[in-house]
Amino acid sequence: MALWSGRFEGGPAEEMQVFSESLSTDLLMWEEDIAGSVAHATMLGEVGLISSEEVTTIVSGLEAVAAELRGGWVPGVDQEDIHMAVEGRLHALIGPVAGKLHTARSRNDQVALDVRLWLRTRLDQLDGELAALIGALTDRAEADGRTLIPGYTHLQRGQPIWLGHHLLAYAWALSRDRERISDARGRVNRCPLGAAAMAGTPHPIDRVRTAELLDFSGPLENAMDAVSSRDHVLEATSAAAILGITLSRMAEELVIWSTREFNYIRLSEAWSTGSSIMPQKRNPDAAEIVRGKTGRLTGALVNLMTMMKGLPMAYNRDMQEDRPPLFDAIHTAIACVRVMTGCISSMEIRGGPDLTGDPLLATELADFLAGRGVPFRDAHHVVGRIVRACEERGIGLDGLGVAGLQEFHPQFDEEALVWLDPEAAADRRTSRGGTAWSEVTRQIGLLRQTLS
Repeated sequence: MALWSGRFEGGPAEEMQVFSESLSTDLLMWEEDIAGSVAHATMLGEVGLISSEEVTTIVSGLEAVAAELRGGWVPGVDQEDIHMAVEGRLHALIGPVAGKLHTARSRNDQVALDVRLWLRTRLDQLDGELAALIGALTDRAEADGRTLIPGYTHLQRGQPIWLGHHLLAYAWALSRDRERISDARGRVNRCPLGAAAMAGTPHPIDRVRTAELLDFSGPLENAMDAVSSRDHVLEATSAAAILGITLSRMAEELVIWSTREFNYIRLSEAWSTGSSIMPQKRNPDAAEIVRGKTGRLTGALVNLMTMMKGLPMAYNRDMQEDRPPLFDAIHTAIACVRVMTGCISSMEIRGGPDLTGDPLLATELADFLAGRGVPFRDAHHVVGRIVRACEERGIGLDGLGVAGLQEFHPQFDEEALVWLDPEAAADRRTSRGGTAWSEVTRQIGLLRQTLS
């Protein structure tokens, strides 16, 4: 029997039951639903709305329902949602006293509570997985980061950098993803229980106590806001979607780097697959699937924002559709981070190309002239002419020699040739955040502090 059956002579059509049920999704929150009911019953007993004996009976019954769910019991679709399923089963186990559990609450504040409890736990889990990925990047930067590779802009070679510098760029981006998740968690961690349908209750409940029992920072202050707002869901999904973009960019570079054309890395067999027809293939499928799955995070955010943008206060049934995209986004984010950690931890670093005389050293010559007092814009123009001349002659920047360089500017001397050493060029960039190895090691230390 539905909780609201007193108003209706008959039940909904079978097709309506199937169409409107959320139980298949809400079952993922059964632990949270029961935890919320235990806290609510405890509070009702403390304020004298139910007796201590009734509290004991209700809590014991809820524990029995939890045991059944843990053991594989699946409620029928006629139960509509997890709240009705738990309360219905509780009534079957302990009798009419189960009905007192619904005193001073509604399914509206129950579902708002369950989502917040579920999301709080998963955000903590996602944060832990992110910490592991940042740790893996930091470890690889420390162990293998002194490998010289080209730094790119527009996917064209720009300047020589240490691989560690590149890996730490992702580590810092991921650290901001952790900050966003932490910020979102703070706003998730507010208790809606006791808001009832949207206007509160005349019963003398203690919402602060309920929040304490569930380890929330405190109650949401407005009952209507508590049941009808989903900004915390949007924020958490937004953080996941932004994280997904970072992960997708990482995945893209692992795919590129593992080609024979680049050959910077080799993904381990644990995170690669073969071809059904081409025996030689070693495909970076793990990275490609991460790149593909992260699109679901953006899709989930658009789904949720579109659903919420036109809803009036307070609760609307549309809101039951928040769980599928939210659950999928958070589960997908956690899985993608784990896979990326596996890829980064186990990949083989194969080194970068020989950059001797490479045009990406052109900025070194411009900076050399700037250090000799030549205005940088003039120096840039001079070196541009040098690059064009080397291209026309089919030689590298180191092929001109001192005499050849002096044809373009008299300030060039033997020291200019030292500036064309690729490793020295990378280590020369000692400004804060630069690619110099001293800066890489400094950043490693800072990242390890954030992880600790």
